[in-house]
Amino acid sequence: MPAMPNLPVPLPVAPRTEPARLCRRVAQAALAALACSVLPGGAAWAQAAPMVVQPLVVDGANGPGSGSARVGESPLPPDLESTLRVQLEQLALSSSQQALPGVSRVEIEVGQLDPRLRLAPCQRVEPYLPSGVRLWGRARIGLRCVQGPTPWNVYLPITVRIFGKAWVAGATLATGATLGAGDLVAGEVDWAEDASPLVTDPEQAIGRTLARRVTSGQGVRLADLKPRQWFAAGDTVKLVAAGPGFSISASGQAMGHGLEGQSVRVRVGDGDGGRPRVVSGVATGDRLVEVRP
Repeated sequence: MPAMPNLPVPLPVAPRTEPARLCRRVAQAALAALACSVLPGGAAWAQAAPMVVQPLVVDGANGPGSGSARVGESPLPPDLESTLRVQLEQLALSSSQQALPGVSRVEIEVGQLDPRLRLAPCQRVEPYLPSGVRLWGRARIGLRCVQGPTPWNVYLPITVRIFGKAWVAGATLATGATLGAGDLVAGEVDWAEDASPLVTDPEQAIGRTLARRVTSGQGVRLADLKPRQWFAAGDTVKLVAAGPGFSISASGQAMGHGLEGQSVRVRVGDGDGGRPRVVSGVATGDRLVEVRP
């Protein structure tokens, strides 16, 4: 989790803020800086310690026994919060651009806490990324009270949008259509809208068949394309295995169709007792199977 970098605009103490509003503001300040932590090759600070916000002073009239943790209105100027958020989003954008060339902007939408929650007053709230959660598309962050009469921990839904250049459909394309060069145009797409990678090189898609309908302006993703069939069951294929300091190849007979990126079994020569051996690998090219550890 990234540590809060030094910023020219300080985060003042907020003595009067309702818990739900407090969580939204803490998250809005933190999430943009956290966004780059999901990007491959992100900046080094993306792996730093959890970010801790400035202490938030609670109205003394609201103790642990007072029910919900209502602590009034924030005295912060409206433009201060927006300025801080913009700075953090710019920081996340800079980091994401280094990791994924073509990223143009980052948007973060913060959801709502369950209105039934009744949280004890808290002087310091720490945002963190729960184990196994990626800041990509629909996700959530944790918010925990680390300084207050009663510790608490809640989860806040978020939507992370990371926009960048990709190839989109120039017109609506039907399932089963074969893509030609004229079907694709350059456009800006939310990379985090779907887990499947976007097509960033037209050669990845031209000549391929669509597995599902793609509407005009929609980014074309690898999951939208039917996998190539590199060979058929019964074809003679080449098996390749490589590692540090060695490379081995052999020929065999495919026991199934070789669909791109999918596992296939290959019958190879004679094994123990004169019986053929069966080896599993991944179809990676024309009559080519790669054996992986």
